[in-house]
Amino acid sequence: MKTLRAWALLCLLFYFVMPLHAYEERDLLQRSVDVATLKSVLQEDQKWVPYPSYSDRAAWDLFLGEYKDEYIRRGEKKLDYEWKVVKATDYIEFERSGNRRIMEDPFGSNNGAIADLLMAELAEGKGRFIDQLINGVFQSCEMTSWALSAHLTAQHSKRSLPDYKEHVIDLTAGDLGSLLSWTYYFFHSEFDKVNPVISGRLRHELQERILDTYMNEDRFWWMAFNYKPGMLVNNWNPWCNFNVLQCFLLLENDKEKLSKAVYRTMVSVDKFINYTHSDGACEEGPSYWGHAAGKMYDYLQLLYDGTGGKISLFDQPIIKNMGEYIARSYVGNGWVVNFADASAKGGGDAPIIYRYGKAVGSDVMMQYAAYLSNLSAKKNLSSGRDIFRTLQSLLYAKEMEEVEPSYHAPAYTWYPETQFCYMTNKAGFFLATKGGYNNESHNHNDAGSFSLYLNTTPVFIDAGVGTYTRQTFSNERYTIWTMQSNYHNLPIINGIPQSFGSRYKATKVSFDPNRMTFTADIATAYSEEAGVNSWVRSYTLNKNKGELKIKDSFSLRERKEPDQINFLTWGKVDVSSAGIIRIEVNGEKVDLLYDKKQFTPSVETITLEDPRLSNVWGKEIYRLSLNAVKTAMSGTYVFTIKQNNK
Repeated sequence: MKTLRAWALLCLLFYFVMPLHAYEERDLLQRSVDVATLKSVLQEDQKWVPYPSYSDRAAWDLFLGEYKDEYIRRGEKKLDYEWKVVKATDYIEFERSGNRRIMEDPFGSNNGAIADLLMAELAEGKGRFIDQLINGVFQSCEMTSWALSAHLTAQHSKRSLPDYKEHVIDLTAGDLGSLLSWTYYFFHSEFDKVNPVISGRLRHELQERILDTYMNEDRFWWMAFNYKPGMLVNNWNPWCNFNVLQCFLLLENDKEKLSKAVYRTMVSVDKFINYTHSDGACEEGPSYWGHAAGKMYDYLQLLYDGTGGKISLFDQPIIKNMGEYIARSYVGNGWVVNFADASAKGGGDAPIIYRYGKAVGSDVMMQYAAYLSNLSAKKNLSSGRDIFRTLQSLLYAKEMEEVEPSYHAPAYTWYPETQFCYMTNKAGFFLATKGGYNNESHNHNDAGSFSLYLNTTPVFIDAGVGTYTRQTFSNERYTIWTMQSNYHNLPIINGIPQSFGSRYKATKVSFDPNRMTFTADIATAYSEEAGVNSWVRSYTLNKNKGELKIKDSFSLRERKEPDQINFLTWGKVDVSSAGIIRIEVNGEKVDLLYDKKQFTPSVETITLEDPRLSNVWGKEIYRLSLNAVKTAMSGTYVFTIKQNNK
């Protein structure tokens, strides 16, 4: 890695080239402290908690400030809440049809109600919400599992119906575990006034489902204790470990047991940091940043607090890089660069971006957070069932309000290891390109693809992903059109699209900031059947004018079918003039110029029936296909996208 770093420094001066992903055993957390030292610095008896006790009403009034009444109003809406039963057939439906929501919706509704009631009682402090909170706690304790039907395949049975003989820690089991741990911390004395069995049962369930399960199991893939090259370590790792850490710090007062548990989480989270490129980009996209780098920050902040500030990674460059990715990937007007399963709309959660930025000393993040916050007239500091984030947002709310809001997309941002590149110019173009490989977390087969925005409006797009079903995370994933390279801004070579797998990747990926050119050979993203020796695609953005040149230089071993170059867009499309495709989206106009002697155009209308897609793009999007007239074995295609000011 020293060689790579030296090369990276040299490239900063002129020409940027870096290799693909490699797991690096940094082990930053484990190397920061041993178990004995950790035991000595852990705060005892929840002294690390920076919030008032439930009985300190004056302190809660001061802490909540102007938000107090809003939390009470939210809780009042749940005073008559009818707790929902998740039926056995709701779990089984995942196996039958792939439907996840039939189980997830009632479960999520219950968990949200618990969070609202908890915050309302902390805000008011009169006991008005206690009975309903007890109902929610009791309902949760009676459930066989806190995991989602889609995740219960981690059981030994591999089935989606909860098995009473074992427990699974997944994202929601952890979320509910941490929510109920905060409930126990704040209200166990109040519950005891009603009946001590309530607190006793809750504490027992948390011990058995979360604490004991975490310490006794190595088999959950997200733990990554048995990491081997090629394994995936994604947002599940920091997310689940963050929840587990909360449970231990809030419940476990035996320092011997606590230190072993906390260190175990450190070993696991190190795997996620090791897996992440030093450039800090989130290969899962901005929508997942809050669950990936954002949850890692929550974990690190909790670890910092729980050790009195003695354990901290906030001075590590990779941690800062991981944070600033969320600001760099923002295009404007609510649009973000949405590679992988990310949505094209978002921007991130302002309070967590601010806190993360403050921790790592990033003005970029803090000012961006203030900018995002100012976009909304109504401030909402609720993070739903994530009570830690809600309370932390309140803790730092006044600080964030005092920060000067600012957001400016830089001329370029280059992630040489993850192989993402963003470029902007004076004409209002924002270009996002990628290399990468076709086994990234939440992967789409999209090595070499791009998105183009004009004055923050997406013109050439990545559709994103539809509502999750059983097929989304199964061997049927690439039967879904949104996952296929056919429906990204990429060529179909010899009738063959890109393939899934780590060996299908972009090579010779480079970025020249002087020419504003991103280049990648995407030949190896296609199978042998495509018969391609090389397919070098380059994107060159004019620094001053609204113009992007896309160049494909190719060489084939054999020719079976004419090439098809695809572009995905939305808005109005006009292919009536040979050599020009006119596109207008929300008043922004561009022309796609191509050689009419080389290609004939066609337009496919893609009807969007899935609300996760239609809520972003409307009822339909379009695939523009330029179909090659000739079947040359080698050659060059050039496409120019120009702003149309007429």
